Amino acid sequence: MTDFQVQPVAMQLAKVAAQAADEKQAIDITVLNVGEVLAITDLFVVASASNKRQVRTICDAITEAVRVKTGATPNSSEGVSEQQWILLDYGSVVVHIFDDETRRFYEIERLYRDVKLIPWRLVS
Repeated sequence: MTDFQVQPVAMQLAKVAAQAADEKQAIDITVLNVGEVLAITDLFVVASASNKRQVRTICDAITEAVRVKTGATPNSSEGVSEQQWILLDYGSVVVHIFDDETRRFYEIERLYRDVKLIPWRLVS
């Protein structure tokens, strides 16, 4: 598998989303380079929370930080009312915020185990 080149604007958005999640005590934050295997997006940002309220708090923090720092708003969102798995679609970046149990059940990283994991604290 060759390294799929992600656009700098997508890297920046992913970094902002990951940092916002981290500031709200999200767990196990990962950024996956899925562009080579998915035609619809370049990066996944995946994070977990210990409860539904925290899932919503992380979602709100990411939405606000991305809007303020990049001007982007989600093209769509799913799962906000259930607060078990919220998906924020920014086009080139899709953010997944799970409660712990739901993330363990779906094992999204296992589905994409062959893609490059990007150390988000180093994303520039």
